Amino acid sequence: MRIFNSILGIFFICTIPVFSQSNLEAIEQAAQGLSLRAIGPANMGGRIADIAVNPQNKSEWYIAVGSGGVWKSSNAGITWHPVFDDQSVYSIGCITIDPNNPNIVWVGTGENVSGRHVGWGDGIYKSMDGGQSWTNMGLDGTDHIGKILVDPRQSNTIFVAAEGPLWSSGGARGLYKSTDGGLSWAAVLTIDENTGITDLEFDPSNPDIIYAAAYERRRKTWSLLAGGSNSGIYRSSDNGETWERLHAGLPQGDMGKIGLAVTAADPNRVYATIEANDNEKGFYQSTDKGASWTKKNSYVSGGTGPHYYQEIEASQTDPNLVYQMDVFLHVTRDGGEHFDYLVTGKEKHSDNHALWIDPDNGNHLIAGSDGGLYESFDEGAKWRHFSNLPISQFYKIALDNEEPFYNVVAGAQDLGTLIGPSRTTTTEGIENHHWYVPLGADGYDAAFDPEDPNVVYMEIQGGELNRLDRRTEEIIDIKPRPAPNDPPERWNWDSPIIISPH
Repeated sequence: MRIFNSILGIFFICTIPVFSQSNLEAIEQAAQGLSLRAIGPANMGGRIADIAVNPQNKSEWYIAVGSGGVWKSSNAGITWHPVFDDQSVYSIGCITIDPNNPNIVWVGTGENVSGRHVGWGDGIYKSMDGGQSWTNMGLDGTDHIGKILVDPRQSNTIFVAAEGPLWSSGGARGLYKSTDGGLSWAAVLTIDENTGITDLEFDPSNPDIIYAAAYERRRKTWSLLAGGSNSGIYRSSDNGETWERLHAGLPQGDMGKIGLAVTAADPNRVYATIEANDNEKGFYQSTDKGASWTKKNSYVSGGTGPHYYQEIEASQTDPNLVYQMDVFLHVTRDGGEHFDYLVTGKEKHSDNHALWIDPDNGNHLIAGSDGGLYESFDEGAKWRHFSNLPISQFYKIALDNEEPFYNVVAGAQDLGTLIGPSRTTTTEGIENHHWYVPLGADGYDAAFDPEDPNVVYMEIQGGELNRLDRRTEEIIDIKPRPAPNDPPERWNWDSPIIISPH
């Protein structure tokens, strides 16, 4: 049977021939009785945007998936279930548990990174029953929410860091405050149509003092405008009612993305990682609650760029210990004087976006990356991967014409290109081991040879086209190259592939 039409990505595929209008209506009625069938995979994970752990029950976890909703575990990751699938958006930026009542959970929709592949949201959601049901509490137009804080003294007081639209100006952009549990919101810090708030921290000793990081940004098809004169650090001393921009010791030129961290081990300290020009970028420390700053190191998150990482988490028991999200996790143990790798790609997937530090055991870490969720009990020396989360972000899929069960090739964000079956003859059905990864990096467009399913065309970003022979697993680079003296070829990040039907 030749498969020529795919529906709803990689989850369910069916064939629809050409019929009369009456037959189409009959088919539509019949299709309403069909249900989606998950075919995996879960072995690769997917991008984790945020992690929240119930402080009263540390076996209860929530993860915010950049492109896959919210998932909850009640047994420390042994099993998971999605709790946000019935909502209108799938892209999640952050998640926060009310410190006064762990049954109250807040979710900010729209990813808080600025890549080409991020989805947008429709505001902030609240659950009163541990994720069983959700209510949209407004702030539609924020598109991307970076952080949510709940006042530890009063659950009705909530702050939301809204980054605003990525591809356009305007929208709901800045810092919003509610004093009635989210029923109404007031914009308490707005800067301009291009600048939103990307990070937010309470003073651990006095929640009336709040630190906010402003981020001026705009993505274009051809570039990311990451930063400007309006990026900076702001402080409020009256629970967000008024704000002052901090200057002493901070970069004088344009700044980009800024990550903030504070520590209960020394409430006078504030840490900031700041994207700026080559002379001013780096890791900054304040020892007087932000009044003045000292540059400690020139390190900022690299790889794809600070816009994709640039978040820091401070130990609450050791004032000198700070972790930074990056391609590989980094750590400083002396307040920023020196940075080193906490872990490289040998032990876990790269591209880190979230880190939870056990407040009772600093060796216990939970990390979220492009490759899913990891846990360590020796401060990152060894990690275990949770291969039970089907949350990969797929860009493109293609099908072969094998019988009786066709195969699927799928390009996935930072997980390479994956190949797996649509069905198996085993009692257990499709399992992780039925999928494999013939090509790494980011996987994009892919195609089977329509006459020879052993030949597969697969692509890495930038038009890096490859041909796979599944009989030998040989991969050959077949990207076209310019002839001598010809101008360089130009390739989109996600370049299309099509095989002639003739």
